[in-house]
Amino acid sequence: MKTVYTCFCTDVIHEGHLNIIENAKKYGRVVVGALCDKELIRFNKFPTTTLEERVKLYKEIDGVDEVIVQNDSMYNDVIASLKPDYVIHGDNWKEGPESSIRNNVVKKLAEYGGEVIDVPYTYNPKVKKIDAQLKEKLAMPEYRRKRLRQLIEMGHVVKTIEAHSGLTGLIAEKTVVEHEGQLYQFDAMWVSSLCDSTAKGKPDIELVDMTSRFRTIDDIMEVTTKPIIFDGDTGGLTEHFVYTVRSLERMGVSAVIIEDKKGLKKNSLFGTEVKQTQATIEEMSAKIAAGKAAQLSDDFMIIARIESLILEQGMEDALARAFAFVEAGADGIMIHSRKKDPAEIVEFCDKFREKDKKTPIVVVPSSFNTITEDELAAHGVNIVIYANQLTRSAFPAMQKTAEDILRYHRAKEVDDRLMSIKNIITLIDEL
Repeated sequence: MKTVYTCFCTDVIHEGHLNIIENAKKYGRVVVGALCDKELIRFNKFPTTTLEERVKLYKEIDGVDEVIVQNDSMYNDVIASLKPDYVIHGDNWKEGPESSIRNNVVKKLAEYGGEVIDVPYTYNPKVKKIDAQLKEKLAMPEYRRKRLRQLIEMGHVVKTIEAHSGLTGLIAEKTVVEHEGQLYQFDAMWVSSLCDSTAKGKPDIELVDMTSRFRTIDDIMEVTTKPIIFDGDTGGLTEHFVYTVRSLERMGVSAVIIEDKKGLKKNSLFGTEVKQTQATIEEMSAKIAAGKAAQLSDDFMIIARIESLILEQGMEDALARAFAFVEAGADGIMIHSRKKDPAEIVEFCDKFREKDKKTPIVVVPSSFNTITEDELAAHGVNIVIYANQLTRSAFPAMQKTAEDILRYHRAKEVDDRLMSIKNIITLIDEL
């Protein structure tokens, strides 16, 4: 009997999946693959059930003869070991990023005469409702809040990009690319005080109050499902910070990062060019401890950002602060640098990891942008934040468009470089 293979990435079986199985049964013995968590996160979505639960779910489908785990989103491992005669899939994978998966499957099957079967994709009001319910579940505070810890525990380098509006949140949520046979997407979003302030036309000096910044989070959360890391600046007064922690936790934010500075906030990239006062170890530790005492769940994370390298206080000061802040209860350490050479960041990570193998390390490679995520991970980094690139790319593009409209007294000259309104609208989901 011939073997028919399909891969499922779902937590809920609906009539679309059952249609795939019904069609598969016509060709032979049906084997279903359950895509592993790491690959599922890489190219599709975060699972709301465990791999074991998904395997059990697929085994219970009438017509399924066997369920295996698929560890490669490109199907290479399955095709090499199972050598299926047919791979069956909904025809929705003919377009978009998933088309690279289909092309690879066609190529691998052709090596021994296997075939791809494309089944018309099932999409009706009932299926649409189930998909919407799954998305809504991922967006719920209790699911979203814990997801950052889950990603870290999986050994996943958490790719994080800034978002400062619902639209940039959708870009962070939906952007998927294929590169060298793998699909990649962002895992989390960074709500930056710099970008939030800039979007409002305000200076980055903690002028935009928390109520306004929470509205930005609401705008992003309303249309996305991915975990959010919040830029808490200095955290403000300890008495205020505890309320911020409670509010963020209730909203479903995964983490807040606060820096060990005090007084009028100045952007770190100014370094010693402007007067910046670093809080003492005792002051920062007390703020961290108060925040941890205030939070109600184990999911929320308070991450301490260390400015010692920015303020040229030396490596020993940075390390002393890191170990003290972990002792005070910090769930992670962010180390920052404005040097273009990543050497001091790497040195810090190596020395920190000599004594602390577990506490997550966060870096923001804005200045030292030549180092890759894999290289950072090799030195123990868990979270990489691209903190302002969307804002920095949007501003010059908008400014150039405005200048050219003024220059030519019409919009024709700028139109070729603009995204169509139709494409923008398709990014936004309708109920």
